[in-house]
Amino acid sequence: MTTPVSPADDDAGRIRRVLRERACAERLALPDERRATLTEQLEAHLDSLLARLAPHALAFCWPYRAEPDLRAWMCRWLAGGPSRVAALPVVLAKATPMVFRRWTPGMEMVFDRHGIPHPPDGEAIVPDAVLVPCNAFDAAGYRLGYGGGYFDRTLALLGPVVVAVGVGFELGRAQTVYPQRHDRPMQWIVTEAGAFPARPPAA
Repeated sequence: MTTPVSPADDDAGRIRRVLRERACAERLALPDERRATLTEQLEAHLDSLLARLAPHALAFCWPYRAEPDLRAWMCRWLAGGPSRVAALPVVLAKATPMVFRRWTPGMEMVFDRHGIPHPPDGEAIVPDAVLVPCNAFDAAGYRLGYGGGYFDRTLALLGPVVVAVGVGFELGRAQTVYPQRHDRPMQWIVTEAGAFPARPPAA
């Protein structure tokens, strides 16, 4: 993997905070109707990509802070075949990799410390693909979440056999998010504008 080139640590951290906060603020400011339209366009590109990847088990995230709400789309994806499995991430402890547990529409869930629901129990599932929410992102497939590093740890543990698909709105696109050494790039980025394979940065 190409080692990401970034400014000094303090400068990179500041730039990354600005990119994250700006993307979140712009997303939260979207009118509901506009956000719904962008999500519908994004879902159409997800349909095309998932038809190509053909995962059996697909992990996604419960919408948080006006992220694309893929719950209805996931219900439709599940209805497309009896063998399909959906999963949600579960944080078991701070600064550790997450696990994925099976999710079914209408199931009873519990809330984590951020108020995000997840399945309360069940065996861990290793998904074939993971839909990872992005605040800011770049063409190389690097993303900014909320700074906890949970997806980086999880994807590092799962390895390259799991396809990581970053999902977000074009308003979060940046020339670079100044990735750090521990950051794990997505293989794909999907927005309302299309599904884009990650392009590694030039050496």
